[in-house]
Amino acid sequence: MTELTDITDLLLSRIRDVADHPEPGVMFKDITPLLADPAAFSALTDALAAVAASTGATKVVGLEARGFILGAPVAIRAGLGFIPVRKAGKLPGATLSQAYDLEYGSAEIEVHAEDLSADDRILIVDDVLATGGTAEASIELIRRAGAEVAGLAVLMELGFLGGRARLEPALAGAPLESLLKV
Repeated sequence: MTELTDITDLLLSRIRDVADHPEPGVMFKDITPLLADPAAFSALTDALAAVAASTGATKVVGLEARGFILGAPVAIRAGLGFIPVRKAGKLPGATLSQAYDLEYGSAEIEVHAEDLSADDRILIVDDVLATGGTAEASIELIRRAGAEVAGLAVLMELGFLGGRARLEPALAGAPLESLLKV
């Protein structure tokens, strides 16, 4: 338990609150100080790689864009492949896409389907779980590609936005691990 408390304290100490960004009334959680600190970034990578191991993941999916920053080193540390899930139109060649609703409008994400197979167990990695829309779309996209979702791991969960409640049915028993809950 001391180890978990130590990493929680370390991670929290490296996340900066930025008031009124990107709009008035929003308290933005800036992870760039955490990424700039090699000890904190390494501890975060180790913790997320441990989640990958515990879920039996065979590959890591990172969600654009900060999920790339976190997911790629996790995949390397865990000895797994890394697959980016990108905004529509960013990947060359044949892709699978998934549209989803946002608070004001909609968005679409894509993946190269040939990077996933029925033998794959995918750990989805992102920086923040907010409302869960992008994560839910990625779960659907991974399943449509024929792979299994092993779980979802995030650095930080903004509990007041209800993302966990939205995602638990979509995860169908796969774990949702958040290192920090704010």
